[in-house]
Amino acid sequence: MSARFRVLITDRAWPDTSVESDLLSRIGADVVESASMDEAALVAAASDVDAIATNWACVTEAVMRASGRCRTVARFGIGVDNIAVSAATALGIPVTNCPDYCVGEVSDHALGLLLACARRIGFFHGRTKRGEYKLAAVRPMQRIAGQTLGLLGLGHIARELVPKARALGLNVIAHTASGRDYGTRVRMVSFPELLASSDYLSVHAPLNDSTRRLFDAAALAQMKPTAYLINTSRGGLIDEVALWDALQRDQLAGAALDVFEPEPPDLSRPLFQDERVIVTPHAAFVSEQSVRQLRVQAMEQVVAVLEGRRPNNVLNPQIYSGQP
Repeated sequence: MSARFRVLITDRAWPDTSVESDLLSRIGADVVESASMDEAALVAAASDVDAIATNWACVTEAVMRASGRCRTVARFGIGVDNIAVSAATALGIPVTNCPDYCVGEVSDHALGLLLACARRIGFFHGRTKRGEYKLAAVRPMQRIAGQTLGLLGLGHIARELVPKARALGLNVIAHTASGRDYGTRVRMVSFPELLASSDYLSVHAPLNDSTRRLFDAAALAQMKPTAYLINTSRGGLIDEVALWDALQRDQLAGAALDVFEPEPPDLSRPLFQDERVIVTPHAAFVSEQSVRQLRVQAMEQVVAVLEGRRPNNVLNPQIYSGQP
């Protein structure tokens, strides 16, 4: 018997599709996988599918149109900068995400990167493993309590980070487009003040036309020369060429990066080889619990659409205008 539905999983960061297949089989849906994240391969794989679920692959208008009957695009994740949402809206296709699946993990990772910067853990680890046992190898360190953590963005993850940072005695400030503090009692500041006042600046903003390369040469020049830039959001928020130039000019003390543009990055580049830069492989979201939650949530939303129900997290709700 042929399946009622076919669901394309473009790519994944886990070993198999057992969780997805189990949930989809309950409504008679089969999983289809693409051999590549290249657009042409995705267009071919999307032919004759009813839904698309993507991790990092770009779902363009061409990919969505390839099926002729695609009813939803689900993101395995929070940000949807890899999905042509406006095209999906024009086609009447709901786009969903999983906005709360890794809030604890990413906030923990951002805090861990902050601590590693503050205590020079990455630097000392590398030097000591190479046989150098020398406390004086770095500039004097400052006590964390009393320093300032700046947050660009105040979504779920940043709000989860606030009490963790305060527990260390950090003062917390933030900048958002709306100026809202979401009940956190965080002092809201302008972007220039965020840059100038932060000892650690942690990035928690979506990637879009207004935020792409927000941290360019001009922005980085406004930061303290003793400050650290931490990014667990999207690589495209930071101009990596400008960051490398700022480090060479001693305009920053260092950086901690979990995300890059492109991914994976060319790790042979001087920026990633510099001892002042901590690099992790887009790992902030990962735990056994968060990855399972992600997979289940994404598939539950696909199932909802295929069964004629409205999913929980719709990024383009206007397509439901006029519907009950």
